[in-house]
Amino acid sequence: MDPAGGCPHSDNARLLAAGPVAEIVLPGDVPGMAVLGHEALREFLAHPDVAKGAQHFTALRDGRIPDGWPLKTFATVQGMTTADDADHRRLRSLVSKAFTARRVEELRPRIETVTTQLLDDLDEAAAAGDGVADLRTRFALPLPMGVICELLGVDAEFQDRLHQLSNQVVSTSIGPEEAMAANREMVAVLATVTQTRLENPGDDLTSALLAAREEDGDRLSPHELIGTLLLMIIAGHETTLNLITNAVRALCGHRDQLHLVQLGKASWSDVVEETLRWDSPVSYFPFRYPTRDLTLDGTLIPKGTPVLAGYSAAGRDPSAHGPDADRFDITRTGGARHLSLGHGPHYCLGSPLARMEATIALERLFTRFPELDLAVPEAQLRRHASFVGNSVRELPVRPRA
Repeated sequence: MDPAGGCPHSDNARLLAAGPVAEIVLPGDVPGMAVLGHEALREFLAHPDVAKGAQHFTALRDGRIPDGWPLKTFATVQGMTTADDADHRRLRSLVSKAFTARRVEELRPRIETVTTQLLDDLDEAAAAGDGVADLRTRFALPLPMGVICELLGVDAEFQDRLHQLSNQVVSTSIGPEEAMAANREMVAVLATVTQTRLENPGDDLTSALLAAREEDGDRLSPHELIGTLLLMIIAGHETTLNLITNAVRALCGHRDQLHLVQLGKASWSDVVEETLRWDSPVSYFPFRYPTRDLTLDGTLIPKGTPVLAGYSAAGRDPSAHGPDADRFDITRTGGARHLSLGHGPHYCLGSPLARMEATIALERLFTRFPELDLAVPEAQLRRHASFVGNSVRELPVRPRA
């Protein structure tokens, strides 16, 4: 795997042509595997003999993974993404109350208000910048970051730094010292957040988690609390940030599809779902481990192997989505439903919130600026330095023609 990331789709197509499961080499020459095919990934994500806990990672357990390995946090953070069975159900139940349909719907007016304010900011920034502004920094980032921090009770003063640290945590190209420093600082910032909420509890998820810990210390350890907040911060904004960014890029590059929505022949929800399939916000997510030697679609995955879930590859798998799987088509019918928000016990808890944020953001953006377009050719956009996240670093646009 190229730790510098880049656009994954050509490599995905090449790998898929060879089969739905591939042997890979992770940073540091760590052997692993990736599940790329839609049906193989769907089976793998829900397989009873596949675990998330780091104790099943053979190389890590045997001391062959050094400190500072860029993907170590994904394996060792204590929270829902690395818990199995009863532990996973316990942690998920504590967090799920913040993502009920009622609670998410209650956020709609706030999301709409913030969206309007950010569009004003984007317009002003473009006016001051020869008609060009970075939509990713001015709009796609602060919307989900503000919402998840509000849900968690994270004060505004921490938000910029948490985003910067999140970028480093998900990066696959930074060195060991930088990776360790980012993780230490992330833990320190989140410890400050929890202490603030402990002293001044509010109607937020962090306060609720702290109350649960105080009521029953066995329900949530200090490490699990920090790990849960880290997961929520990263997953709660990085994925939606990429989703909005990728959807805007897709629509600007496919004006015919944008016109369909503007004419009422398709919905903004259709745009969100097709973007999730066609250009998944997450390309390869670490890690799952077979708890026994596992044969998947004819390929052996040895017990304890670190396996990447290849969401961007599965989204364009022709065997599931048809011979035109690499075409962006918001009117697409038939074929398989995408897996970009997961499948099985670890299906994304925040999916209703992410869908709502992206739908509102895109509708308001293109209603306010119907002629919005990229300010530079797509080929000139700099890609993420990671094979985990799938997007670009900046998105310069011209909101007005």
